[in-house]
Amino acid sequence: MKIGIDARFYGPIGKGLGRYTQKLIENLEQIDDTNEYFIFLRKENFEEYKLKAKNFRKILADYRWYTWEEQIKFSQLLKKHDLDLVHFPHFNVPVFYLGKFIVTIHDLILIHFPTTRSSTLGPFLYWIKFFAYKIVIKSAIFRSQRIIAVSEFTKNDILKNYPTVPEEKIKVTYEACEDYCMLSPPDKDKKILKQYGIIKPYVIYVGNVYPHKNPERLVLAFKKISSKGGQIKLVFVGSEDYFYSRLKKFVSLNNIKNIIFAGFVPDHELDAIFHNALAYVRPSLYEGFELPPLEAMAKGVPVLSSDHSCALEILGESALYFDPLDVDKIAEAVEKVTGDEDLRKDLVKRGYQQTQKYSWKKMAKATLEIYKNASGKK
Repeated sequence: MKIGIDARFYGPIGKGLGRYTQKLIENLEQIDDTNEYFIFLRKENFEEYKLKAKNFRKILADYRWYTWEEQIKFSQLLKKHDLDLVHFPHFNVPVFYLGKFIVTIHDLILIHFPTTRSSTLGPFLYWIKFFAYKIVIKSAIFRSQRIIAVSEFTKNDILKNYPTVPEEKIKVTYEACEDYCMLSPPDKDKKILKQYGIIKPYVIYVGNVYPHKNPERLVLAFKKISSKGGQIKLVFVGSEDYFYSRLKKFVSLNNIKNIIFAGFVPDHELDAIFHNALAYVRPSLYEGFELPPLEAMAKGVPVLSSDHSCALEILGESALYFDPLDVDKIAEAVEKVTGDEDLRKDLVKRGYQQTQKYSWKKMAKATLEIYKNASGKK
């Protein structure tokens, strides 16, 4: 069977999607030496992917996401290779591609949060983009042979928003997390923390700060903690962009103390920041899967999380939950976990146990079975 994988998100350039795509391909290389794989990449990540199996080959598909080139030229390139099945790890399936395909739906965030605050575009252009998004995702869902959802929460969300989709068409394959934390000598840790302006004690947040991530209520919770004399700091780790700039202005206008913006931190230094944190906090209003909290747990960091349905499904009893709409409740949860060493130790133990339930190899095996069933070939 000739299987194509749209890997234009492969690696760090694709963030969470990139991690999912990378781990899928790496594990398929280990478990499948029969089918022939065509891995479609952009110039930015073409050299980053190193072939490790003879039945895998790289194809340059340097077409930007969400463009007309993607819709037309990428469709033509896929057709040229006469593939039995294509896996699109994201909803952006070219509407002009008529071959068999499966699609992974990670979430329906843009349907639930259709607001210009989620975009740097002006209102008119944003709503045009939003309308196009709805067309593309609906096309992908209804034309696909199978839909992969990364959680039961996402599966149910798809069925709720697209009730005519047959439930049996949607298969759940959980993602996983890395199961290690690189520990460095205390002197090196101190140097790394100083480099990024981080002062202990602190709680860490890693990732983007899009509106649905709920960063403004999080910093307001730290304003309450600070007003009561609390010395706990909140460290944001994430690349500078429009949304981080806006959050910094919000912090400044509200005169919120004890907030540290560390900016981008490479993985080999990020572990030191995790290792010295009292907790990891995740205040999101909506997620399709909870990979960052699982990664924090794997690194031995207690997790505080909003109590939305996906978090409860993925994290189970391994996190301390709070109402993400209530600033007081967020502050209470932070104060509770940072002030109770026994609670932190218990959360670390339960976190390690929770991460063992998820495996990238298990995800790849389940995906391979979906390939076989979707294509009709063995």
